[in-house]
Amino acid sequence: MSRPVLAALLGLLALLAGWSRSAAQTGAPTLTPAQEQRALAIQKNLRCPLCDTGESISDSRSDISVKMRESVREQVAAGRTDGDIYVFFSQRYGNFVLLDPPKTGRGLLLWGAPLLALALGGVFLWSFLRRAPGHAGSAAPDEAFDPFLEQVRRETRAPGDPTDRGKA
Repeated sequence: MSRPVLAALLGLLALLAGWSRSAAQTGAPTLTPAQEQRALAIQKNLRCPLCDTGESISDSRSDISVKMRESVREQVAAGRTDGDIYVFFSQRYGNFVLLDPPKTGRGLLLWGAPLLALALGGVFLWSFLRRAPGHAGSAAPDEAFDPFLEQVRRETRAPGDPTDRGKA
């Protein structure tokens, strides 16, 4: 073998050895299937802090999402509760990182504002529809007393029409 090819192979071998050593050192803990499902559910509820699209860390490929996934797995293996894990991440990244914001404080406004807007719209629609028939009913009697409308009706009647009272 030529010297450059041998050097390239040795470099590749050293790179693979270093990669496998670093992978063994940062290896995530082994989880049971139940713990794995729980970790995945938590990962789906955490937002990637760098992604503009608001994707979860389970879908993101950014470096910080990879580290956050490892942290979730470590905390699940350590026996921490879901609430503790969410608090851990919200303390570090703010409530922005939670895809399901808490229903207290300002988060309550986020949850309640659409319901309040829907209720107010329903009340407005109900009052508008309730008032509309009364308004239309009061306009009908006034219509009979409109002299211009009565004159147009008299002039547009066909001769010999039984409702023709004025021209017999």
